[in-house]
Amino acid sequence: MAHYEALDGHKCRTPTCWTVLGERRVMGPELISDTKNKVRLIWDRLKAASDRKKSYADVKCKDIEYFVGDLEFLKVSPWKKVFRFGQKGKLSPRFIGPYCILKHVEPVAYQLELPSELDWIHNVFHVSMLRRYRSDPTFIVPTEKVEVSPDLTFEEELVQILDRDVKVLRKKSVPLVKVLWQNHSSEEATWEPEELMR
Repeated sequence: MAHYEALDGHKCRTPTCWTVLGERRVMGPELISDTKNKVRLIWDRLKAASDRKKSYADVKCKDIEYFVGDLEFLKVSPWKKVFRFGQKGKLSPRFIGPYCILKHVEPVAYQLELPSELDWIHNVFHVSMLRRYRSDPTFIVPTEKVEVSPDLTFEEELVQILDRDVKVLRKKSVPLVKVLWQNHSSEEATWEPEELMR
């Protein structure tokens, strides 16, 4: 007795014998050609589904290459259940770092220089776990220029009004001014209501 028959209590019906009682049984060469046609149809549909999935994946896939000495962020969202990095829930970080690349191990794997508190983690990561670190010196504000009060707040000082505009709402219009703040570049100027700037 076959294992299938022992477990399920009836004989296994193979794809070549999928017939219901009362159907006309196909015999000989017709059975073989019918089975070949069904198998070919199944393979064609599997290939079409595979090609469709591959085309979706290829759109998002891009060749990323990092170099030894680069600083990269490390993705930690898959580890949320294993290890918490400071905050928990929605405020937990998606990336930590940046960390320096020590070695290019394989075409898609890199070895990172991790801090001592992450010693228990293997330091070789797939390229999909890394995110490029782009530092912008214009975003760095020297701390000696900003006077921070003891409660760790500071006052923004208006330097110049760059532009004026009127925002029209349904029942009223609001005059706006584009304000350049101290210790900020012109790209970081904000639109504020004119009445608040008086």
